[in-house]
Amino acid sequence: MSRYDDIINLPHHVSKTRIPMSMENRAAQFAPFAALTGHDVAIAEMGRFTFEKPKPSSEELKWLSFRLECAIKRNAEVIITYFQPDVFKHGGDYHKVIGKVKSIDEMDGLLILSDKQSVRLDNIISIEGEIFDNVEL
Repeated sequence: MSRYDDIINLPHHVSKTRIPMSMENRAAQFAPFAALTGHDVAIAEMGRFTFEKPKPSSEELKWLSFRLECAIKRNAEVIITYFQPDVFKHGGDYHKVIGKVKSIDEMDGLLILSDKQSVRLDNIISIEGEIFDNVEL
């Protein structure tokens, strides 16, 4: 004989004075509790890797300037690799954009592409394209 044999077959008790709790409210009682909300996000953010912004040499800057002039004169499609500073932490990441160079906004220091995208001139790392395959400085 088990310790619960005397109550195991009794009908489920229903209160005559209280309204039964809805299934949603009952389930909410057992929902997990996060004492440190945002802690997981903060840890993931700290673990996210960023790169340092490179400092191009004067020779590299001349080479980039030459390639930029060629891309504008020939209205050629180029692949521009640039550094995008991170909004939340020190450093940033590298991005690429493909397009034809439309103009240079010297006042704001921007390279404007024909599809209206813009890249900061001081963040450009490299300019590649088929027009440069046989070109040397």
